[in-house]
Amino acid sequence: MRIGLFLFNVCFLLLVNCGDDKPSSEINVEENTSQQPIITAKAIEGFKYTDYVLSSRGEQAIADWEKYQELAIQIDYLKRADLSFFNGDIELLKKFIEEFKAQTPSLLKTNPIISRTVIIETTLLRLNENLTLDNIDNQLKLESVKEVLIAFSNLNYQINKKLERDLYEKIESEF
Repeated sequence: MRIGLFLFNVCFLLLVNCGDDKPSSEINVEENTSQQPIITAKAIEGFKYTDYVLSSRGEQAIADWEKYQELAIQIDYLKRADLSFFNGDIELLKKFIEEFKAQTPSLLKTNPIISRTVIIETTLLRLNENLTLDNIDNQLKLESVKEVLIAFSNLNYQINKKLERDLYEKIESEF
């Protein structure tokens, strides 16, 4: 009688444990996709920051600065959530940054503008690291995107400010 009860319990446990459970690898994949929302253009548009654009004098001053033009195009793509330039090969990004700094027009080689280019370098490299690492939270990735946008906007502001200051220094007093 005890053997029959024991066999009945064993059979019952086997039937209960043999269900339609998902393999553990499928469960992990589902958890990872549900935790990581996608970086979207709508999320990037929701950033609150002052976006400075270049004045007409600023556009004339940077007309020959090819790397600035390329960065401006990539920033526009970034605003549309196209991260391909920023999450590519780190060596290509470093080469781009070096050429960007080397091609700075002599008119714009002032301490405030040089410091803004260094800040852009830092934020671009940080964004690249955050985008290429898998264990970084998307909130931190979004913050890195925002930092790049702010750094580029501040560079535009400094260029405008420098050119405006130069214009007012040329004006002489009538007295």
